Amino acid sequence: MPPAAKRVPWRWLVAGRAPRRLVLVVVFVALLLDNMLLTVVVPIVPTFLYTTEYEGTNSSVAPAQTEPASPALKAPPFSSMFSYFDNSTVTVSGSMIAVDLANGTESSHLPQPLASSPPLPSGCPEGKEFLAKENIRVGLLFASKALVQLVINPSVGLLTNRIGYHIPMFIGFIIMFLSTVMFAFSGTYTLLFIARALQGIGSSFSSVAGLGMLASVYTDDFERGNAMGIALGGLALGVLIGAPFGSVMYAFVGKSSPFLVLAFLALLDGALQLCILQPSKISPESTKGTPVFTLLRDPYILVAAGALCFSNMGVAMLEPTLPIWMMQTMCSPKWQLGMAFLPASISYLIGTNLFGILANKMGRWLCSLIGMAVVGISLLCVPLAKNIYGLIGPNSGLGFAIGMVDSSMMPIMGYLVDLRHTSVYGNVYAIADVAFCMGFAIGPSTGGAIVRAIGFPWLMIIIGVINIAYAPLCWYLRNPPAKEEKIAILSQECPMQTKSYTTQKTLRDFPLTDDSDVEAENAE
Repeated sequence: MPPAAKRVPWRWLVAGRAPRRLVLVVVFVALLLDNMLLTVVVPIVPTFLYTTEYEGTNSSVAPAQTEPASPALKAPPFSSMFSYFDNSTVTVSGSMIAVDLANGTESSHLPQPLASSPPLPSGCPEGKEFLAKENIRVGLLFASKALVQLVINPSVGLLTNRIGYHIPMFIGFIIMFLSTVMFAFSGTYTLLFIARALQGIGSSFSSVAGLGMLASVYTDDFERGNAMGIALGGLALGVLIGAPFGSVMYAFVGKSSPFLVLAFLALLDGALQLCILQPSKISPESTKGTPVFTLLRDPYILVAAGALCFSNMGVAMLEPTLPIWMMQTMCSPKWQLGMAFLPASISYLIGTNLFGILANKMGRWLCSLIGMAVVGISLLCVPLAKNIYGLIGPNSGLGFAIGMVDSSMMPIMGYLVDLRHTSVYGNVYAIADVAFCMGFAIGPSTGGAIVRAIGFPWLMIIIGVINIAYAPLCWYLRNPPAKEEKIAILSQECPMQTKSYTTQKTLRDFPLTDDSDVEAENAE
């Protein structure tokens, strides 16, 4: 084969680095894997901790109530277990049974341990006090990712301003891969907690660098809104696949299986980044970005960040508490714990792609206002469900409404920086990711404690009312004012104003003479 033919695929990749669509593909895949790992643990962790800690402890203390029950029924009345001791007490599978050999009453005592502990309804777990305490532990484990991400995000925003977006994006892939492998082989609460926190570091690099890269590549506001909608579709698809995929794989294959599949997909994502982004190349921003603290003092950015935070806090509170509430009230099997989030995931996928285009036409502020109101109403309806089918309506409305808010607010963050600050996007999307993380940090950590104190229904009422009360603030994003220096820059770049200025000069000197140009210059 000639050397030129061998270089054809490589030339195609080099030529393919420039198009914006390939950058969008990389960001889409990164957000997809990040959010698959985010939600795949939702149905696994509560049942895994219950199985390993509660059932494991009780089976070691009183094994006669679990496995020895069936052999005891199958054993004949005078089996070799009731050996020829001359005392009146024998040991059967670790439990002491009083036997009167003289009267021959061994067989009458055998069924008594089974009759004293009648079985619970099918699928209902024991240990309600353990489940109540587990709300807090699972909530803290889920919140650890967001808490770490909350701390790391500002540093990543500064790093992207100095070295560009490509290297932080690849660092995020490496950390995400390590976290996924650690999840697969963790058998204790402590190791799961560390893996979740490690995921927060990788997610911070991937999300801040990815969204900032998109904003810098798509400079037109309408195109940026469409691109953000598609990228958030990757986030939605990860949420969509994660929880059902995790629950089915855990129930029928094992705990490690979903994480090993995600680790393999993460390797493919790393290969994609190596081919397209050239992560060894340092490409700092040409202009210095607005400092984070300056952006945090902008009230319009704070309103947009608050909408992201509170709308996502609702689903963040559901993640640790809804599976345990379903175990307690609906006696749901393992596979249903993840399937309960399927309607929310599908509707979120539809909402982000649909309103990525429609929000620009109907007004992003109005789209966000309606979305937050629907989030609140949907959360109020969740406790009314009596079975998994009753959760379809509220969860569908919740996912669709959060899709409306996310697909509207992410482009608004970039637009506000263009309008009121320097058009460098690392810091503003670090703030957007901090808003996400505050929702996913405060939600699970406080949700478990609130459920234990006043119950799951009151938790949904509290966060639902907060979303409805916050919705009117989105009205302030209807027509945000530009800074004075940005108005001057925009007026210089606007061709319409230049045309009107030249027209005024020609009208003043009409009819034209030979000296009209000189007089016009002297007048200026």
